[in-house]
Amino acid sequence: MKIRAAIARAADKPFEIGTCDLVEPAAGEVLVHIKACGVCHTDLAAKLQHIPVPMPIVLGHEGAGVVEKVGAGVSNVQPGDHVLMSFASCGTCLNCADGAPGYCDHFIPINIFGARAEGPTLSENGSPIAGHFFAQSAFATHAIATARNVVKIDKSLPLELLAPLGCGIQTGMGSVMLVLKPQAGDSIVVFGAGAVGLSAVIAAKIVGCTTIIAVDIKDSRLALAREVGATHAINGANEDALARIMEITGSGAHASFDTTGVPAVAQQAFNCLRARGQAAYVAAPPFGTQYEVDANVLVSTGRSLRGIIEGDVIPADFIPRMIEFYRAGMLPLEKLVTAFPFEQINEAVAASEQGEVVKAVLLME
Repeated sequence: MKIRAAIARAADKPFEIGTCDLVEPAAGEVLVHIKACGVCHTDLAAKLQHIPVPMPIVLGHEGAGVVEKVGAGVSNVQPGDHVLMSFASCGTCLNCADGAPGYCDHFIPINIFGARAEGPTLSENGSPIAGHFFAQSAFATHAIATARNVVKIDKSLPLELLAPLGCGIQTGMGSVMLVLKPQAGDSIVVFGAGAVGLSAVIAAKIVGCTTIIAVDIKDSRLALAREVGATHAINGANEDALARIMEITGSGAHASFDTTGVPAVAQQAFNCLRARGQAAYVAAPPFGTQYEVDANVLVSTGRSLRGIIEGDVIPADFIPRMIEFYRAGMLPLEKLVTAFPFEQINEAVAASEQGEVVKAVLLME
């Protein structure tokens, strides 16, 4: 079928909206009419070749829409269902079997390189182009997903607000709730007050942290962090963040969460911890980026560092939890999301890169 898609042709060129051909869903697959898609840092990292994907490519992995067709063997959704799309996994490797699909043995080929037994999902003028990014490529009017990476939601819910739950929001909330697991009364420091960081702030408030410190270099982001739950806000460009964190916490934070991928900031995330504190890292910086820690401090204080993919969530389980938080008024997505028409994808990207919006979401129609 003919679809409209935003095609990334080169790192230094803007997205170009054009016409592509999309295949029919194979067994275990779902054709989704995309209504909205969030713009995630991972999409931008791929376009900039920090993640070396082949080009031309159709990106987008926070899709939300309506099921139009299902392939053989699909039983969890049917045509007409509203769905959110998340990352994909094989479902059969040891990590998938252990309830950790984010660490699927085949995560990279499936999600980054769009590996699919039946071959490419997209072509342009008769020639295949890269797609099936995160088993979706949702910067388009339609996408092929798998039964494993779609989650059915109530038709009354706003797709344009919920689209980012499939990646950015679940990464922030899941990292706090499922990995760091701070206790009520604990302290946490969140470095980077973008969509992922603010979601972590919100999660920390929900679980009862009483000292929630947001660190960023934009005052507008810090003001929003306070609005959604931060008890303290530090502008790292204007003051010594580490010294201020120690002043607030006394002996350091119970947990820290770095969303920036900046080595100097990642080091602060480690150094701000108290003894036995935990630091978590989720950014996707350029390949080869290294974080430094003092080995003696690591050993003598019993601190731990942990990398996290997709918040350690099982989307089918955690997305409904986030929706309940949204329904209860505890996850104010309307404060995070700014909508853009699909045709303004390059403006949405620029606004995201410049920090003018927290979470840009494209509306396909």
